[in-house]
Amino acid sequence: MKQLIITASFLFLSTFGIAQNLNTNRLDSLFLLLEQNDKFMGSIAVSYNGNTIYENTIGFLSFEDSLKSDHETKYRIGSISKMFTSVLILKAIEESKLKLNQKLKDFYPEITNSEVITIENMLNHSSGIHDFTRNEDYLMWNQRQQPKDSMLQRISSYSSDFEPATESEYSNSNFVLLTYILEDIYKKSFKDLLYEKITGPLSLKNTTYGNRIDPLNNEAYSYSYLGKWTKSSETDMSIPQGAGAIVSTPTDLNIFLKSLFENELISDESLKQMKTIENGFGLGLLRFPYNNEWSFGHTGGIDGFEAVSSYFPEDKLAISLLSNGVNFNKNDILLAVLGSFYGDEFKLPEFRKIDLKASELEPFVGTYSSKQIPPKITISMEENTLLAQATGQPAFPLEAISKNIFVYDKAGVEIEFKAETEEMILKQAGQEFIFIKE
Repeated sequence: MKQLIITASFLFLSTFGIAQNLNTNRLDSLFLLLEQNDKFMGSIAVSYNGNTIYENTIGFLSFEDSLKSDHETKYRIGSISKMFTSVLILKAIEESKLKLNQKLKDFYPEITNSEVITIENMLNHSSGIHDFTRNEDYLMWNQRQQPKDSMLQRISSYSSDFEPATESEYSNSNFVLLTYILEDIYKKSFKDLLYEKITGPLSLKNTTYGNRIDPLNNEAYSYSYLGKWTKSSETDMSIPQGAGAIVSTPTDLNIFLKSLFENELISDESLKQMKTIENGFGLGLLRFPYNNEWSFGHTGGIDGFEAVSSYFPEDKLAISLLSNGVNFNKNDILLAVLGSFYGDEFKLPEFRKIDLKASELEPFVGTYSSKQIPPKITISMEENTLLAQATGQPAFPLEAISKNIFVYDKAGVEIEFKAETEEMILKQAGQEFIFIKE
């Protein structure tokens, strides 16, 4: 339920053949480097043909209390929750409690265009229902409990973003409404349905509907990195519902994916519907390119948590990466793991951070604007760390690799300051943008 500050594409690069020997030592070295350089906190699990072949956990579930995470630490998984909600909806259809073409007006006629919006439209984000998380006021109320009536009133107050079934746009509102529909037709809570129909039968003991984070229950807080790990705010889980309120572990998610694709949860026909991609969206599934094949799964983000969970049906490979603190491009982590699995070499990252004094950083502080792109970038300083913040976006830390060049590895950003001309050159994805200090 969260966008990255500067978007980094989530792509799997092509490799060939099934791994004979996973290079676990090299992967261990990768995660050790990430931990030593404050680049990542979280857990990963890789399973092949239903067997876990690699797992690792680094960082803290509570940084302030020095509580280390372990393989059973639970993380908020954000929008990966949508896969679970979609399975529950498809199970309801199989039980003749719903129809894929059933109209939203049968449940919530107050929603704009409810007379034409179908269950399928909500599952594949073609409903046109506005996403409440994109509103500017969202962060003003997202930490407070929101009753169902309040959420319904809020969602129904929005006009439609587009006519249903004419285009697609990601909207968490769709899956909040689907959660309410499930509770209406079963007369049970989403939490109970999740346990009764998925987590209980699969013995997913570490997967449940989230609540207030409790580190004593081995639940991780989330963090952003601003020169040091800083605790993020905590969304009240009454808000995301089946759009993003589930907590889990990588191992549990891999079991869920394998069970889903082996028809232990829904029929093959339902799975085919779930995998049918239109305008980039399946029914609660996303599809990722991999050579001449596809993997299926979902990404997730809520507060400081970021997550990826994906399954390659042809190879029976599942990979889930859950984090409660990211200061690195997690796609590079995934590519390293996949490269190891498929026998491709991968380079360990080189971190070139140097420490600069406050007096050396102060000349770079200020607001910069560019004739090439509209957002201004404000450079500020917190202790001995420079922070960059584009207009309307959160601040992100810059690490010095020389006296005037700084990087933000998470998004592949490099910034070079030229004090003599008061210029700032931002480089990302092969492009350069020149900013002038105001």
